[in-house]
Amino acid sequence: MSTNALHYGSGSIISGRANGFTHTGSPRPSRPGQLSPGVVDGIAGGTDPSVVNEIAHETAAALLDRVHHQADPEVVARVLTLVEHEGVDVVAELWSKAEPDTLPGILWRLYMLRSWMRRHDASIARLWRIGEPVATSASAIAGVDATPDEDDIARTADSILAGAFTGDFAVALDRAAAFTDVVALGMRLDARHLTTDLPTDGAHDGDAHGGDGGADDRGVDATARREQAARLLHTAGNLFATAKVFRRGAHLWRAGTLE
Repeated sequence: MSTNALHYGSGSIISGRANGFTHTGSPRPSRPGQLSPGVVDGIAGGTDPSVVNEIAHETAAALLDRVHHQADPEVVARVLTLVEHEGVDVVAELWSKAEPDTLPGILWRLYMLRSWMRRHDASIARLWRIGEPVATSASAIAGVDATPDEDDIARTADSILAGAFTGDFAVALDRAAAFTDVVALGMRLDARHLTTDLPTDGAHDGDAHGGDGGADDRGVDATARREQAARLLHTAGNLFATAKVFRRGAHLWRAGTLE
């Protein structure tokens, strides 16, 4: 896992290289941000990275600005489901290559966080319950109960992303950072639990479980548990790094320098 703003006016938006955004005059956009075919073709064809970067920053700034000023519930709903409606590949082409401490880079991570939370809501709820008792202040910051269920996680996923567009962007980033920190901590604790009472490096799994020299399901299980723990620790590391990106973004936003 391990994401900055779009401008909305009265009409749907088409991003153009020459003049940024053009309002078509329709009363309400059919999509949160619609790229002209030429821009899409240019990105797919390997446009100059500087042009792609400019498009990323323009679209991010335009989307965030328009939703903030319009606050139309239907527009907010479409923005929340941008990945589902437009496809993750389109969104990735726009924002995934942007530097982490930029507006498009931050937005990309917020969208991926929401998708990840909704896709794994039950597992994340369990990890939150493991990590939250150790990081008790995070519940108040993230706005999550101490013992959430999967529905709570899904609602929180929407709430964090919606808050980025309709509330204080920095507060939304602080919530995202607190949330990812707790889940990452839960992963580390879960990994520790998985490897508790396993044989030390100096002992063979078979020896630890009777040493009969034959295939031992418990030995296989120990290997699987180590591998699962390693994956958890790897993901936790990515989440902690993402939390730092969110906190850095919040700081830059408050300073007026997140672009």
